[in-house]
Formats: sequence, C-alpha cells, structure tokens
Amino acid sequence: MIAIHHRKNSFSEQWIEYCESNKVAYKNVNCFSGNIIHDVEDCTALMWHWHHNDYKSTIFARQLTLSLELSGTKVFPDTNTAWHFDDKLGQKYLFDATGIPAIETHVFFDKSEALLWAERTSYPKVFKLRVGAGSEQVRLVNGLRDAKAMINKAFSGGFAKRNRKNLLSERVWHFRRDKTLKSFFNISRGVARLLIPTKIEQDFPPEKNYVYFQDFIPDNDHDIRVIVIGHRAFAIKRLVRGNDFRASGSGKIIHDPDQIPHKCLTMAFEAVNALKTQCLALDFVFIGKSPLVVELSYAFSVRGYQDCPGYWDQDLNWFEGKFIPEHFMIEDILQDSK
Repeated sequence: MIAIHHRKNSFSEQWIEYCESNKVAYKNVNCFSGNIIHDVEDCTALMWHWHHNDYKSTIFARQLTLSLELSGTKVFPDTNTAWHFDDKLGQKYLFDATGIPAIETHVFFDKSEALLWAERTSYPKVFKLRVGAGSEQVRLVNGLRDAKAMINKAFSGGFAKRNRKNLLSERVWHFRRDKTLKSFFNISRGVARLLIPTKIEQDFPPEKNYVYFQDFIPDNDHDIRVIVIGHRAFAIKRLVRGNDFRASGSGKIIHDPDQIPHKCLTMAFEAVNALKTQCLALDFVFIGKSPLVVELSYAFSVRGYQDCPGYWDQDLNWFEGKFIPEHFMIEDILQDSK
C-alpha cells in the first residue's frame, strides 16, 4: 500500500486518480501529523509533493524523508531528489562537486569579500536569492553601483522571499501578453499585495548574510527546460519576455520536439544518473551551441507540459503521444517498492 499526502493543485491529484483507476491500494495521510511515522508503518512508500512556498514543509520535509528512508520506506521525492530543492546555494556546490556543466556562480558569506569581488569583476551579472522560482527574485546587475546596493542590503536587513514589486510587474506583463479579463483583475490583486504582506512574507525569515551572483550569458532569446522522470524525458522551449533576459515564468512556450537540442537531453540524463534522482527538471541556456545548466528542481507546474506531444527514453528514442507525468512518478515508486 502507498501513502499519499494530498494537496490541492499538486501531483497528488493524479497520483490518487492513477491508484483508483488501476486498483492500487493507497491511503491518504497527513504529513503534518506528529504521528506520521506510525501512520505509514503499513505502507511501502510515501508520496508527498511538498511546495517551496509552504514554510511548514520547508522546515521538516527533508528530515522526514531521510527518517523514513532509514526505516526502509520508499519516498517520493527521496533525499537525492529533493535535498537541493529551492536551494540555489546547495545546487552551486552540487554542480562544482559533480562536474555538471553550469553557469559560473559566485557566492559570498562575507560582506568585505563580496565588495572586493564586485570592484574587480565584469558586468552585467545576475543576482539571485537562494530561494524562489519563476524568475521572481532574479535581477540583472549592470554595474558596481547596483552590485554594492545588493550586497549592502544582503548583509543588513536582507530580502523578503517574495518580491512585491516584481510580482506586480509580472501581473502587468501577463495582462499585456494575454489581454484577458482574468489577467486584468490580477493586476488589482498585485496592487493589494504591494501594500499588504503576503502569508509567505510573514512566514519566511528574510534572506540575508550571503550573496549569490551568476555570470550573465548574452544572446539567449530562450531557454530549454528538460524534465527527466526515471528513464523518460520531455522538454519545452521557453521564450524570454520582451525587453528582458528571463525565460522562466514567461509562459511563452514552444512544445515542438524538433526544437529541443539532443545535447540538452543527453546532459539531463547524465545529471540524473550522477545525482541518482527520481525526477529532475533542468534549465539550460547556451554559450554558442554549448548548453549550460542554470538551476534544477524536482517540482514543476504540470500545466506547462500538457501540450508535449511525446517523450524520449535514455537512448533518445522518441515515443509519440500524450502522457501524464505524475503517472510516471507513481509507476516508478510502485516498481521500486516491490
């Protein structure tokens, strides 16, 4: 029997549908229960799609996962898959240790060292927080003055996990792109969020006492997002916003498999094998024709991949036809639990 923690609009909706359609024994559990270890004692696996913006999850999901693994219970996502989730600092050292080709990253935990580097480096650079998704806290630093401002703030009050001004700008951009009534009303909600702290801002402490910069890679009008689940890969091409450099979160997606470089697929499978992950989403940009990894994650918004016309296996054989990514996850955990 499989234990599933259900959360609305998460992978769990399709996990449950799969179990009910295929007569797989499962039970709903609450991972926030203090008795969760005992609640899954009669199960071979636990599946929990925990979210990076849920503070309660971030303070114990990794610890619960490792504890269950030590007891012999399979978990999705397991430790190898999720320990670096929403942690760009952790990913920097992971790339360095494994030799995964990635964008050059500069991390400092000392203000004076960061300022000295800022005076000597070239620009532009890309500033990021350790946390965040969808380019929410990604900023282009055009010169020394901008870099010093970021560094001084990082080593004083720090940054909120959510960037209110950026969130409002994103809503305005989506309205200009979509021109729908829904996107118009989202702007008013963005104005409200500009004035009133969100629950995420209230829950999470400020990000401070470190700075994270990546080299800026010019002349990229898109990135490639590859997701590997087990021995299957599917991918999309994401176009950057107008007058911007960011592709993540743009919503401008091309699902044509012919526009996915096979080198990205090969590198993605190699990364999965090196990191021993169950599910891995990797973002690639390019220097010439050479792909570099920007960052990675185990979680993703399924909506962006529903129009993928098929997937590849490890040998890059193409399998035409619609598929449900969450079903791949549960099929793998069932096989691994035997």
